[in-house]
Amino acid sequence: MVNAALPHEIEVVERIQESPTIFTLRLRFTDPVQHAAFRFEPGQFNMLYLYGVGEVPISIVSDPEDEKLFDHTIRVVGRVTRGLGQLKARDRLGMRGPYGRGWPLKQAEGHDVMIITGGLGCAPVVSVINYVIRRRDRFRRLIIMQGVKHSDDLIWRSQYSQWSKLRDTQVLVAADVGVALWPWHIGRVTELFDQVEFDPSQAMIMMCGPQGMMRVAVDHLLRRGVTEDHIHLSMERNMHCAVGHCGHCQYGGKFVCQDGPVFSYAEARPLFGIQGF
Repeated sequence: MVNAALPHEIEVVERIQESPTIFTLRLRFTDPVQHAAFRFEPGQFNMLYLYGVGEVPISIVSDPEDEKLFDHTIRVVGRVTRGLGQLKARDRLGMRGPYGRGWPLKQAEGHDVMIITGGLGCAPVVSVINYVIRRRDRFRRLIIMQGVKHSDDLIWRSQYSQWSKLRDTQVLVAADVGVALWPWHIGRVTELFDQVEFDPSQAMIMMCGPQGMMRVAVDHLLRRGVTEDHIHLSMERNMHCAVGHCGHCQYGGKFVCQDGPVFSYAEARPLFGIQGF
């Protein structure tokens, strides 16, 4: 295993422009021994460090059994992500990780798996989608629900079309604002719940995105009979250190960087939806 507490040098193998403001970096360690030893779980994140600029937490979106590269999909929102967006193949940067608690995929085996995301919330769970698809016989139905503000914000558009053609898979996509020839729903993704086909008693929910969207989705799922411990949320907070020291991501008595970022709703419920938390 790679020591997650220490920074390591990595390099860009490939850069993919997903949309005008979103890109993917395909990465590897410059040390082959460290690269071979690197392990992570879907839902965990790394701290990417751009020399002389700063450090940011970014979810890992690749499959944990991909031994060649690991991927990060990034939206340009500030100084560090803007700098990361200027990197090209063979450029080098620093990394610490992986950190946090990932998605409960072993617990989800034998269940319907429902993925609900908003905005770039798809990035933390795309590794779950790929994980389930590559191990399809371990799971029941796969339901993918993705919402974006504008249809132009949808990345991996061709993948959604491909996923919709797989057996026992339902894909529902929505945009608040759609352009001509937009093939999916115009409106909020939470408006599509009446179309979802799943067994509430056998469902495992994995959700990431704006907290308002997750609040509405949770309320609907609870009314449908899904239990609190089968609803899992990836919580987005301002993480600076990733080791529970700085306190920026404190969530009550927990730290999102260490105790999350994935929480069951049963764990998150006491503070979920309360302003300031």
